[in-house]
Amino acid sequence: MLICSFCGEELPAGTGKMYVQNDCKVFYFCSSKCEKNTFKLKRKPRTTEWTKEYASLKKKVKK
Repeated sequence: MLICSFCGEELPAGTGKMYVQNDCKVFYFCSSKCEKNTFKLKRKPRTTEWTKEYASLKKKVKK
């Protein structure tokens, strides 16, 4: 299973979008929302409230 590069959600097989930069960095996105937050808005996942990384930093995820 692939994981979204921005929000951390798992991508089901056959869905999502793969973006490859010229320096061979590969990004996987579950939605255009995650893609726009990464490239157009230049946001970081740790400061965006709806991502898993933010929740884990703020200890809001029950494991």
